[in-house]
Amino acid sequence: MIVGVGGARGKAKIAAPATTGEPIFERHFRVHMNTLESLPLFLPSLWLFASHWGDAWAAGIGAFWIVGRLLYWASYVRDPTSRSLGFGIQGLATMALLIGALIGVVQILVLTL
Repeated sequence: MIVGVGGARGKAKIAAPATTGEPIFERHFRVHMNTLESLPLFLPSLWLFASHWGDAWAAGIGAFWIVGRLLYWASYVRDPTSRSLGFGIQGLATMALLIGALIGVVQILVLTL
C-alpha cells in the first residue's frame, strides 16, 4: 500500500508532506492510513488469539484479514463507495480474533482465581 501511495504521489506530482490534491492519490493515502489505524486492534487480538487457540487458527484468520484489506484497497482506489465487501471481511476477521482473544483471557483469569 505504501508503494501505491508513493506511485500515486509521483504521478500526481504531490510533494511531501502534502496529503491532498488529486483524488486517486488521496484514495491511496486513505487506504494506507485506514490500514495503519486498524493495526492497533488487529495485532494484539491476533497475538492473544494465537497464544490461546494456536498459531494455525490465528494465521488462517489473519490471512482472511489480509484478503479483506487487499479487497478494500482495490475497491477503495477504484470507487470509494464500493469498499464494503473488503471492509466487512477484514472486520469479521478482526472481530473473530478479538472475541477469541477475550474468551482466552477470561478463561486464563478464571483458572488463576
